[in-house]
Amino acid sequence: MIHQFLLITTLFSIWLSLSMAMVTLFGAVHFWLKNSTKETEIIPLKRYPTISIVVPAHNEDVVIAQTMTALLNLNYPPEKVELLLYSDNSTDKTAAEMRRIKKLPENQNRNIVIIERTGQGGKAGVLNDSLQVATGEFIAVYDADAMPERNALYFLVRKALEDPERHVAVFGRNKTRNADQNLLTQFINQEFVVMQRIQHIAIWHLFKIGRIPGTNFIIQKDYVTEIGGWRDGALTEDTDISFKIMQSGKLIALAYNSEAFQQEPEHIRDYYHQRLRWAKGNYQVVINNIKHLFDRSNWRVKIEKFYYAATFFWFNAAILLSDILFAVNVVFYIVGLFNPTITIPFTFGTTNVLLAQILLFNWVLMILLYILQINIAMSTQFGQATTKQIWLSFLSYFTYTQLFMAVSVHAVAQVIGDSLWHRNGNVWVKTKRFND
Repeated sequence: MIHQFLLITTLFSIWLSLSMAMVTLFGAVHFWLKNSTKETEIIPLKRYPTISIVVPAHNEDVVIAQTMTALLNLNYPPEKVELLLYSDNSTDKTAAEMRRIKKLPENQNRNIVIIERTGQGGKAGVLNDSLQVATGEFIAVYDADAMPERNALYFLVRKALEDPERHVAVFGRNKTRNADQNLLTQFINQEFVVMQRIQHIAIWHLFKIGRIPGTNFIIQKDYVTEIGGWRDGALTEDTDISFKIMQSGKLIALAYNSEAFQQEPEHIRDYYHQRLRWAKGNYQVVINNIKHLFDRSNWRVKIEKFYYAATFFWFNAAILLSDILFAVNVVFYIVGLFNPTITIPFTFGTTNVLLAQILLFNWVLMILLYILQINIAMSTQFGQATTKQIWLSFLSYFTYTQLFMAVSVHAVAQVIGDSLWHRNGNVWVKTKRFND
């Protein structure tokens, strides 16, 4: 009886996951059908609020010069931009590179402030420190490896000005700038395109729910100060503050035309440590905010909380359990070839035919939906809808996504261990940078 219960629960969970994915896909397709033919015009804004661009940088001497150059060349009035560069506990030449770019003749009249920080709190600590220094109406955040497209800041501000009372924060898209480096970066690129062009688009279009990313976003300085800033030491400070904003009833708006390019890990080890940190941070946020599913929080918080809880706990567990059930059945089937008295444990009825049919149909649907999501997302970007992407998406399902399952299991184990043994679970591992 317990065997069948586990099987039914697993199948139901996966079907629910597929249903949620279909809703997301529908929302994204509906949005792009409405907006893909619209021409984007760069027209003067009714006003240009002052912007304090904050760049947290820890040992980023390889990339910081490129990032500074991109930020200083943004299509936004230079006199309205304050560039705050934080060399956060750096032991390399990050600060020296910052000073070198600042001294260039073309930057002599620019408002550039370089701070060599030795405090704690990681990126969240830097952002909180910036609240004491920044003079802008908005704080814009860019990671040290982020290279915004020239109009990225313009589109963020334009979206904020559409509804300044509700749009207290605005975020754009982040693209993989080293997508063609190797197979891993191609998989990461597909993941990011789906996340940016399907998931983020859909939940904003359907529910007006936005999520602050790690880079390429703006937030009202007075507002973020009012809600207490970022949580020091948070592994995913962006997700954490997103829930704060939604809980207050304000919106995190999406400016889908705002784009920034960032480096992604080129080696499995670097990727694994980065995603482990992200997964742990998201699990922590889910646990810290699970109460909002049952209190009087607004409906957007409840939807987002259910999505995170279901995705990171329920559905991951269901997929892992389905893999285990399948593996157990395969082992028992092989043993049964030599010993007919052995029965397959996870089945319906007296044979395994029905189970095999259900599981096969279920897995085919998952694969097809996965491939469909990726290739619809790719079709919204110029030059990305190719036959190669179809084969890559098929390959990534059996490799890249399974690697993420390993990351998720590891993250859960670490979160539980941190809680049981009172360990510091917020140890940050830096992602390796490189010249490109």
